[in-house]
Amino acid sequence: MGDSVGDTSRQHARRGRWRQRLWWALWGPLVLLGLWLGAWQWERAGEKRDYLAALESAPHLEAPREVPPDGSRLTLSGEYLPELTLFLDNRVLEGRHGVAPLTPLRTDDGRLWLVQRGFLASGAGRETPEVATPEGSVTLEGRWQSAGSGTPLFGPNREGQRLQRIELTVWEEAFAHQGWLHLEAGPGHLTPWWSPSVMPPSRHLGYAVQWWGLALAALAMMLIGGRRLAQDARHREVQDALSKPGGESHE
Repeated sequence: MGDSVGDTSRQHARRGRWRQRLWWALWGPLVLLGLWLGAWQWERAGEKRDYLAALESAPHLEAPREVPPDGSRLTLSGEYLPELTLFLDNRVLEGRHGVAPLTPLRTDDGRLWLVQRGFLASGAGRETPEVATPEGSVTLEGRWQSAGSGTPLFGPNREGQRLQRIELTVWEEAFAHQGWLHLEAGPGHLTPWWSPSVMPPSRHLGYAVQWWGLALAALAMMLIGGRRLAQDARHREVQDALSKPGGESHE
C-alpha cells in the first residue's frame, strides 16, 4: 500500500514539474517575441524620421552627372521620345482604373532619363492606351526615385505596351542612372498619383507600444499561471503526504 501511494505521489510530482515547464515554454517565447517586435517597431520609427528628414532636405539638382540621392528634386531639359512610351499597369486613383505613362526623355547632353508622367484613366480593357506627348524641347521638374527590387511578380512583367512594375531593362537604351523621375511640373504632366510610400513614425511608435503591452500581458499571465501551478503542485504534495500511512497528524 505504501509503495503504491509513493508511486502515485512521484507521478503527481513529475506531472506538476512538466506542467510548469510547459507553461514557461509556452509563455516565455511570447513575452520575448513581443519585446523584440516592440523594439523593432521603435527602430523603424527612427528610420522613418530620418527618411522624412532626408526628403525634406533633399537637394534640387539639374541633370546631375552623379547618381542623385533618393527623393531629390530634379530639373531636366530635353526632348521626349514618345515612340518608347510604355505604361505602368493597374493604377487606381479616386476609384478610377488606369495606367501611368512612362516616357523616356533625351536631355540636351544626350543622356536618357525615364519620366513617370502621372495617372491616365484607361478603364478595365486591355487595349493599348493612348497619350499625347509634347514635341520639341521641354523643361521638367520632379522627384527622383532610385530603382529598387520592386513589387513581387506573379507572371510576365510586360504584356504588349503594359508593365506590371518599372524595370529599366525592358528598354534597350541605357539610362543615365538607375531610377526615374516622378513628373511634378512641366509639359506632359498628368494627374499625380504617386507619393513616397512612408508610414508615419507615429504609427510605428503606436505599434511598438501595442507589442510591449501584449508582452506585459503575456508576462503577467505567465507569472500568475506559473504561481498557480506551483501552488497546485504544493497542495498535491501535501495531500499525497497526508494520504501515506502514518501521514495523518494526531493531536
